[in-house]
Amino acid sequence: MDFWQRYRAIESRDTRFDGQFVTAVATTKIYCRPSCPARTPKPANVTFYPTSAAAHEAGYRACKRCLPEAVPGTPAWNLRSDTAARAMRLISDGEIDRSGVPGLALRLGYSTRQLGRILSSELGAGPLALARASRAQTARTLLTATDMPSADVAFASGFNSIRQFNETIQEVYDLSPSQLRHRSRTISHASTSAGSPTSLSLTLPARTPYDDGVFAFLRARAVEGTEHADAASYARVLRLPGGEGWFCAEPGNLGLNVAVIVEQLKDLPVLLSRIRRLFDLDADPTAIDDVLLEDPALRERVLRYPGIRLPGAVDPQEILIRAMIGQQITVAAATGILKTLSILGEPSKLGRPGHTRLFPTAAALAQNAAPLLKGPARRRTSLLGAAAALADGSLTIGVADTADELAEKLLPLPGIGPWTVRYSAMRILGATDIHFDNDAAVRSGFTRLLGRAADARTAAAWFGQFSPWRSYATMHLWRLAAEKSPASPSAAATDFKRKALVS
Repeated sequence: MDFWQRYRAIESRDTRFDGQFVTAVATTKIYCRPSCPARTPKPANVTFYPTSAAAHEAGYRACKRCLPEAVPGTPAWNLRSDTAARAMRLISDGEIDRSGVPGLALRLGYSTRQLGRILSSELGAGPLALARASRAQTARTLLTATDMPSADVAFASGFNSIRQFNETIQEVYDLSPSQLRHRSRTISHASTSAGSPTSLSLTLPARTPYDDGVFAFLRARAVEGTEHADAASYARVLRLPGGEGWFCAEPGNLGLNVAVIVEQLKDLPVLLSRIRRLFDLDADPTAIDDVLLEDPALRERVLRYPGIRLPGAVDPQEILIRAMIGQQITVAAATGILKTLSILGEPSKLGRPGHTRLFPTAAALAQNAAPLLKGPARRRTSLLGAAAALADGSLTIGVADTADELAEKLLPLPGIGPWTVRYSAMRILGATDIHFDNDAAVRSGFTRLLGRAADARTAAAWFGQFSPWRSYATMHLWRLAAEKSPASPSAAATDFKRKALVS
């Protein structure tokens, strides 16, 4: 977007652009979200920044009226695969808090100086400033959505000291932590007893419309004992960098309502970031649907299910294992195998009813899964080999990868083909432009949509019109293929009134 496109967005107070850039006003030294209800400033006084961190670095503070941090994240981080986007995915996953700027630079293959130059040029701020802005956003969420003590908020947000926390909140918001908290009218209870896991409830924002079909997708693949899902909720236990975590998510009137428990308070920002990625909360549904609606055959599906989302991942290694098990078999069969393997998972220490075990580690699978695996020997050997490579570190995958890098790492491994790589890219990276040439469910959905079968070349050409949103077209076909029978007119009318999440 150029200057005047952004300016027209703030003139119309278009909520679609909240989180995609901020508007800094020279006369007030304040930056706002695009939909801020304040009077539109004169163009000569406006500077647009790609991130709030860039506005902070330029000497601006956040607007107290619109709270620009209280918005969904930037959808570009999944759409783009350049260094800046990969860095932002890692920063939101807590990489700087765990290993500092040198660790972030190492993950991306740059020196710290070169990485700083790239991020400053692309995003207007260096890695430390971007991490600081991310901490401030997490702190704002916890201060305004929970009654967690301020000291706990400071450390849960990644600050190293209460003084640093107080100074940053004052500088960014021009409010003390207590003043920022008092501006909120909705406080949820947070339990932070000494020596016990931290539990709290809060709402994560998302752009509208939000189709909750991702819950059905996760429910069909839920592993008993680790996950529990129904049509409108999903819960599970998982490993985090410092310990265990648990969450339960369901759509609500003001966003995605989540209850969370973390064994270590410092893992809270990581867990919230992974929940956002799992439910694709930062997507731009209007931009996606505008492209999908251009195809006459798909138009009715998009109108019936606006705002369809991609299912993400909370653990890259887990997704690769799931993808390999799910190759060339049905979802039900793959889930049955995973249920058998779940006994290799460690017992959960959080004691949540129905959530007794963590998903098995790669090391546990490599060492103990052989007697439990059925099917062709070659498939078993491939799975065990990939698990061993993940366990010993010779194979590393994660949000720092691009789709091409993921392919370079995975395709040389025995038993891994293009389908597994593409599925892993969609789930792990949130890759928006994935299509599957030979997927049985895609072929079935395509046949039901168009009334005729299609070869790989015809399907690829059809998908090509939706680039860079082919992954979302895939989700529509998977959903259609899973339907037992075409929806009746009354069902279609009901489905059109989908639940929507608002920012």
